[in-house]
Amino acid sequence: MNFRALMMTKEYDFLRTNERLGSRIILLGLGGSHAYGTSNENSDVDFRGVTLSLPSDLLGLTRFEQYEDRQTDTVIYSFNKIIRLLLECNPNTCELLGLDEDQYLIKTRLGQELIDHTDLFLTKRAVKSFGGYAGAQLRRLQNAIARDNMEQTERERHILTSVKNALYDFNRRYGTFSNGSIRLYIDEALNPELETEIFVDASYKHLPLRDYEGMWATMSNVVRDYDKIGKRNKKKDDNHLNKHAMHLLRLFMMAFDILEHGQIRTNRRGDLELLMKVRQGGFQKADGTFQAEFYEIVADYERRLEEAAENCTLPAGPDMEKVEAFVEYVNRKSIETGTVQEMFS
Repeated sequence: MNFRALMMTKEYDFLRTNERLGSRIILLGLGGSHAYGTSNENSDVDFRGVTLSLPSDLLGLTRFEQYEDRQTDTVIYSFNKIIRLLLECNPNTCELLGLDEDQYLIKTRLGQELIDHTDLFLTKRAVKSFGGYAGAQLRRLQNAIARDNMEQTERERHILTSVKNALYDFNRRYGTFSNGSIRLYIDEALNPELETEIFVDASYKHLPLRDYEGMWATMSNVVRDYDKIGKRNKKKDDNHLNKHAMHLLRLFMMAFDILEHGQIRTNRRGDLELLMKVRQGGFQKADGTFQAEFYEIVADYERRLEEAAENCTLPAGPDMEKVEAFVEYVNRKSIETGTVQEMFS
């Protein structure tokens, strides 16, 4: 597919006409399966990018985080937003720094400088971020299988695992619950249609409302996604299961590159035989569950991630003095660019 030609079509006109995009985009590249090299004839085209903030975002009262065009599956982050995500080794943004040269559709001098500063963001935080994302993929896989192949009590246990994982992420981001406590557990159901269900004991005092809303939204989303009701389209569901399974392994692979070699490698051309076997259902049994061999690979990858974390020479966290200097440098350029454009517009 000619992605550059696609980018110039009418449906992508927003890239050129939106005041926050256009000449302010410093980096635009492929995302999703086309970036990983695992695409097939049904794969959507995803573009991901970075744009400079307007002077008013940095000096005035306007605010901008990211631009999304859902029709084309395009997401373009503000420079400051992607820096915050990269500092956490966020997998969905790290991959933008590790594309092949021909996978970049726009790359300005500042875009290249961002790529050249990749080492600023490679830290041991990748263990939790990539490992956490991989764990979430594994739970999605297990929960999806559980919906059709497990007893209700066992399904509840899978939900609890997912909710606890969501809580772990919340704790990592916001710290310990110094304003109170929360406890989740499984007990005999009050709902007559269930045998067991998840209960919560919670007590809070002086907890910021936004933190409260965010925490409960995260947990309810896990349960809602798990409990979606609808007709089962086996072929479609199996395709999704295999895709989840593939991305589970891919996340581990990218984590190994970062922790063992200090690099981001988005295109998985060297791993395609295994990844495509998973995507094409090579490890799935007739009843929708997965062969023991697949879970053996996952267990091996989990052990390898633990070893990589122990032996990794990357710093525990980023050098914020260097990060601040780079961010200030780029944002000064952003202000200068905006001023020049205003003078000659």
